[in-house]
Amino acid sequence: MLHLKTQKTPVVMQIIPELGPGGAEQGCIDVAAALVNAGARSIVVSAGGPRVGEIIRAKAEFIPMPVHSKNPWDLYCNIGRIRRLINTWNVDIVHVRSRAPAWSAYYACRGTAARFMTTVHAPYNMGNSFKNTYNSIMTKGERVIAISGYVAKYITDNYKTDPNRIRLIHRGIAMDRYHPHMVGMQRMASLLRDWRIEDGAPIVMMPGRLTRWKGHHVLLEAVAKLNRPDVFCVLLGSDQGRVEYRAELEAQIERLGLTGRARIISDCNDMPAAYMISSVVVSASTDPEGFGRVPVEAQAMGRPIIATDHGGAQETILRGETGWLIPPNDSGALATAIAQALALTPQQRAVLATKSMNHVAMNFTREKMCDETLAVYAELLQEKYGQ
Repeated sequence: MLHLKTQKTPVVMQIIPELGPGGAEQGCIDVAAALVNAGARSIVVSAGGPRVGEIIRAKAEFIPMPVHSKNPWDLYCNIGRIRRLINTWNVDIVHVRSRAPAWSAYYACRGTAARFMTTVHAPYNMGNSFKNTYNSIMTKGERVIAISGYVAKYITDNYKTDPNRIRLIHRGIAMDRYHPHMVGMQRMASLLRDWRIEDGAPIVMMPGRLTRWKGHHVLLEAVAKLNRPDVFCVLLGSDQGRVEYRAELEAQIERLGLTGRARIISDCNDMPAAYMISSVVVSASTDPEGFGRVPVEAQAMGRPIIATDHGGAQETILRGETGWLIPPNDSGALATAIAQALALTPQQRAVLATKSMNHVAMNFTREKMCDETLAVYAELLQEKYGQ
């Protein structure tokens, strides 16, 4: 909750390029709703997207603006647009979740009473001096939220950011949605029919958009090495226009003799049910992820999770207790881990599920993430208004 010894209702404006399916977007939506519930005025500025309705249903204000654009002219014009919003709505805090709009918001806040803060959702590729300068805007907030210890270290190592300005806040998921008891048999049976998989067949599922660094090709190699004709492999995610990579994966499926046992499914509107019908969940990213929602969601659903041993997964999985951490790009190690997960007895699976669900409930809930984010807002508001 936001507690201030002032009559003014706190006004927080979040800025995010678009409201799509990603983790940054989910966090923005969750925090927008939490602000409303706390009695604050919550504003979200974005170019739009399929999840705008969730902002409106949360009773937050949605304001369309081309903050997704990296065009220099748009960035310049957005400075004036954001500054006008700050003055019109008497905004206390501007919280930005992406680099391009962060540059506009940073300059828009100058000369106003609004406080500027950021969330770094992932490590950015280091490049030439221009690229590094472009990335650095995310470290200029009066508070900088890092979504994992891995991201926090990246910030301090590469941008010499004052650790006193960094707040570590892990992402959180909705436990009322990601819980085994919330998924009925009918939902699971419906998904199995849609996926054309017989009930009871072992399923190895890898959720994640089709992009090479997610490691789909490594999983396919691992499934081929299993030599288990009864196992189905599901790559669940959209290619988002990466048709060449999808075609490459389909060719790999055929080449490895996995036709009929490995399939790419573009969309799923019931992820909790998808986890429930899975025997094993895999996150095979070849590059470190800033956080990675898949391992957390899988554990919340009580599913064995196998992830690569780097990035955020090292903070979300209890090694050897709630899942396996394996070297990246190692299909042999992945195949071994999958075999071990599939060989768990019902009792061993129950023990793993209990530990996994408790681990998530203690550390990675939506409520915990929102409470900690609102506490950062309260810090800035207290500095602004005093006691």
